[in-house]
Formats: sequence, C-alpha cells, structure tokens
Amino acid sequence: MRELAVQAFVTLDGVMQAPGGPEEDPSGGFTAGGWSVPYWDDVIEQSMGEAMGRPFDLVLGRKTYEIFAAYWPQAGDEDAELNDATKHVASTTLTELEWANSQLIEGEVAEGVASLREADGPELQVHGSANLIQTLLAADLVDEVRVLIYPVVVGPGKRLFGDGTIPRAFELTASKVSPSGVIIATFRRAGEVEVGTFAS
Repeated sequence: MRELAVQAFVTLDGVMQAPGGPEEDPSGGFTAGGWSVPYWDDVIEQSMGEAMGRPFDLVLGRKTYEIFAAYWPQAGDEDAELNDATKHVASTTLTELEWANSQLIEGEVAEGVASLREADGPELQVHGSANLIQTLLAADLVDEVRVLIYPVVVGPGKRLFGDGTIPRAFELTASKVSPSGVIIATFRRAGEVEVGTFAS
C-alpha cells in the first residue's frame, strides 16, 4: 500500500484558503487571499523542493487542478516534477483534462482514492484542495500531514481540519522554523487519540 500525504499552507488560526493570491479562491467572500506570499523565503523554498524531490503522484481537487494546470505546463523545467507526475483529479464537472498525465478519479472520491492507495506506485501527495482534504480526512485516508504554519491570523475561511475529521493522534517527525517565522512540520498518524486527566 502506498501512503497519502497532505501538504498544506495554513494560517495560525488554521485557514488554508487561497494562500497564493486573491484570485485562487474568493469563495465565501474570502478577501485575505495571498496571505502566505510576504513570508516566502529560502528555507520554505528548500522545504518544498525536498517534498517534490521524491517520486510522487498528485491527488487534486478541481479548483487546485485548474490553478496548477494554468501555470505549470508553461513553466518549462522550473518544476518538471509536477508536469511529469500523474495527476488524479476529483471532479464532478470536468470531463476532459488537458494537462499531461492527468486522469479523473472514477466514482466516489473516497473509494477512488482508497483504490489508488492499494495500487502500486509512488507516494500520493495532496496540495491545496481544501474540500478534497475534508473528504479524505473524513474517510481516514491521510497517512501524513506536512504543514507550513504561517504567523498570521485571517479569521473566516476554509480550514485544514473540518468538522468531519476523524479523531486521530499524530507524531511529530520533523520540524524547523524559517527566517520569516513559518513553522514547517511533518506529522505521521500514530493511532487512536489517548486521553487522561490532571485531576488528583
């Protein structure tokens, strides 16, 4: 079985909506799009390069797929990994995918992704795709969360962990802080949530 890793930029209050610009996702009246841009630095760039430096396939929601497909095919060799990777796309509205190596996930998304995890191949990575991530978390399909936590609070917006998330414990396996104050952390699933009490 191959693993599925979620890679997300989040604010201090847990919002992952539109980190790269106002046009990415203004749904719900979101007006803080682009909140990650002022914090970009060499350490963040290196971290992203390491994530992309291993073999991977992508699992993307429709909106993230369209954003990526509008940019990366014209980017040349800058990020050839994204162009070369197989893109598995969750969408009920798209019927044709023009970006090379792209294919629609057939049937129910959770079932389709579960089948992808069972198949041979490289790691599955989810980038962006807030709505898709909610579906995957609710179906207990996420093995690892790679999160970049930005020192900014934006209020309402799409969050990484929504109400349908299944309770799970995670283990911190790597962490560092960039010069701009972004916490870069990797968490792996570590079983059920354990509870206790400080009461004597």
